[in-house]
Amino acid sequence: MPTNLKVEKATDQTTIDKVHAVRHEVFVIEQNCPPELEWEFEEESTHFLATVDGEPAGACRWRKTDKGYKLERFAVLQKFRGHGVGQALVQAVLNDLPDDADYVYLHAQIQAVSLYEKFNFEKTGPEFEEAGIRHYKMIRK
Repeated sequence: MPTNLKVEKATDQTTIDKVHAVRHEVFVIEQNCPPELEWEFEEESTHFLATVDGEPAGACRWRKTDKGYKLERFAVLQKFRGHGVGQALVQAVLNDLPDDADYVYLHAQIQAVSLYEKFNFEKTGPEFEEAGIRHYKMIRK
């Protein structure tokens, strides 16, 4: 389906607004996440927007934490799922991490575990619930 899939760093407010619109649609509307949880750590995060033929299709971000580098808020709009948008987002984020990013982790929703495994992430610890959704912590090996 995607003929022109592109992922870019969101560096201007217009692009960040598109990132927020994608995340609002997926997390707040579709998955019923509390909006106040969705908007934490915005300022210290590096955001990305995936587009298909110029139309917003997905979003994500990374941020440095006291543990390492956390990849988070991966969201792909329903009509673009299953067409490589999620993989393109993961690859773009990994390519953007600083050279000293030796501990890279994320909290994967159960249905997305296999996506992250393609990028050498491994589940660690028990399943847990975050914002009412089942997750695993995954660490990049």
